[in-house]
Order: sequence, then C-alpha cells, then structure tokens
Amino acid sequence: MIYADNAATTRMSKASIEAMNFVINEVWGNPSSLYTHGQKAKELLEKSREEIAGLIGCEPREIVFTSGGSESDNQAILSAAEIGRKNGKMHIVSSAFEHHAVLHTLEKLKKEGFEITLLDVHNDGLVNPCELESAIKDNTCLVSIMFANNEIGTIQPIKEIGEICRKKNVIFHTDAVQAVGHIPINVKELKVDMLSASAHKFKGPKGVGFLYVKKGIKLKNLIEGGAQERGKRGGTENLPGIVAMATALKEAVAGIADNTPHIIAVRNKIIEGLNDIPHSILNGDIENRLPGNINFCFEGIEGEALLLLLDDKGISASSGSACTSGSLDPSHVLLAIGRVHDIAHGSLRLSIDESITEEDADYIIKSVKEVVEYLRSFSPIWRELVSGKKEFIL
Repeated sequence: MIYADNAATTRMSKASIEAMNFVINEVWGNPSSLYTHGQKAKELLEKSREEIAGLIGCEPREIVFTSGGSESDNQAILSAAEIGRKNGKMHIVSSAFEHHAVLHTLEKLKKEGFEITLLDVHNDGLVNPCELESAIKDNTCLVSIMFANNEIGTIQPIKEIGEICRKKNVIFHTDAVQAVGHIPINVKELKVDMLSASAHKFKGPKGVGFLYVKKGIKLKNLIEGGAQERGKRGGTENLPGIVAMATALKEAVAGIADNTPHIIAVRNKIIEGLNDIPHSILNGDIENRLPGNINFCFEGIEGEALLLLLDDKGISASSGSACTSGSLDPSHVLLAIGRVHDIAHGSLRLSIDESITEEDADYIIKSVKEVVEYLRSFSPIWRELVSGKKEFIL
C-alpha cells in the first residue's frame, strides 16, 4: 500500500505515540490540581508549550492549546472581529480559496454586518500582495490568508503580507495547518499576529492543535469554563495529545532540512510523469508549493472514480480537501484558480512524505496513467471531445 494523502492526515510518528502512551500511563493527573500528580502534569504541559513556542519563534505565553485547526481558525477570526467591532472597524480581507473553517466563519460574520473581501488567487494559486494592500481600508480589522493551500499546496507570500498588515496596523492571521512542520516558520520574522496549527498534519495525534496569538491581542473565548489556558479556553487540557503534538513537531522541524530535498525530487518526478498524460494540467504554481503536494486535473474523467480505482491498486489519494470529500460539488479551490466545473470534477491530489520512494513514484505514475486511460475509454464526455463534438479545454 502507498499512502499519498498526508494533507488529509498523517500517520503518527513512533516518538509521538510513545510520548502519548507515557503521559497516559505515568502522568495522568489534572494539570490544574495542586498536589504532586497534578503538578507533574502541569510541568509537562508548560514544557510542551515552551517547546512549541521555540519551534515557531514566539514566547510560551503566546501559545494557546486547542482541539485543532478549525477551532484555532474560529477563535482567531472571531477575536479579531470582536476587537474590530469595538473600534468601529468591520471589514475583513481574506482569499477565495481558504479552508472552510475560515470561509464559513466569515459567512457568519457577514450576517452580523461585517464586510468581507475575498481576494482572487488567479491561475497560479497565489495571492497578489499589491492587490491585498489595495483591498485594505481604514475600517479593516483583519487580514486572514492561509500559509499554504490544503488542496493545491501553493505557499503564499506571508512575509510580504505580514509587512503590509504591520504597516497598515491591521491584525494578520494565517491558517498554517498545512505548513507547520513542513517548512521553516518564524512568526516574528514573518510579522504574523495569529497562526493556526493542527497536530495530525505533522505526525501528531488528531483532535489537538494550537493557536499562536501575539502578546497584546485579546482573545474571544469560544469555550467558557475554568481558568485553563490563562482563561482563554475552558476545559481540562488534553495533556497526552499536547505532549505528543510537541514531540511530533520537534521531530518534524528537525527533519525538514534532511527530508525536503528527497520529497521535492520525488514530487517533481511524479509531476513530470503525470504531465505526459494528454489533456491534463498541474494545479498551482510549480515553485511556490509545499514539498509534497501534487494536484492535477484530467479532462474527461470523474475524480471519484479515479480515486476508487487507484485504491484498488493500493494507492491512497484524494480529490481535494478531506473535510469536503462527501460533497458532490467541485472544489472551491479549483474554481477559484479558474478551473471550470467539468475540469474541476476530474482532480487528483497526491500529498507525499519522506517515506515515498522513487519506485513508489514510478508505480504511482504508471497506475494513474492506466486508470485515466481506462476511465476515458468508456466516458461519453471523452468520446465527444475526441470526435470533435466538444472542444478540449486543456
């Protein structure tokens, strides 16, 4: 079996599993308790906070533990909106291809009277910093642009955006769920004010993540309760998950320099092989993309059938975001970069890690070519295209 859907979730690393098991078995106290069991748990909690803060270049008190990326996105955006509302600033700038955790939160705020500007990302899948700066107005309270897209893997010009927002005195949030642990990140250098992350994207457990919040930004509580997380998120902390997350992130960041060249080489080999398929196209900029992301559209086929047949061949892949895999609608990301509905339906996302070998890449290329050819052989749309009744788009 070849697992090529790491953008959906990663397999927990051995070190992360061992760290989680240690906490479950040995440090099971409540971090809020004053006796020894609780204080041992508190020490581990704060050690994990310090480790994560050091890995992204911030202070420990600027890390808030959450249940994952969606909660972090919600809290960041709603907090900035609350600050904006109090100051008479009710305009937010984002992009058309954000994760739905961002887009749906913005829709909620729109119903509450906020003005939302969604920037185009053009056919290369990149936000233009000049267009972003032009979109910022006197009443803009937040800019929220994802660090790297979860479907097509394009990495945005975060440092340029951060500098613009700092100059304009606007809070800048980035959904970095796909980027953390895969590319170097220093929030201070990038001038990011809030950043969302989720452990299961870098070989940690599901159901735990964190939100970086620059000192001085007041968070809006989503969960009321006790005084955990400095009163910003009620509920007993998920200590096994948090310790496992810190372990996984430390391991992931340490491996970036060694693993990235191999991942990029294998990724480029797969891209080159799939480019040989007639009437296909790579989605997103070839240079500014995550090391392990490959996203293609193939004209004349349906993505779901492609995935099922690849699964029969032992390849786990995706047609887009795992969060919308049950939807029959084409990817909003692909539509945002200009793909028409018929083309967007025939998409394939492969997201690989360092475990994928050159031999695996050869097998993936061979299998995708075979499946695409097979599906086209009985596709009525393909017959219309090759007969000239319809014109090719790709």
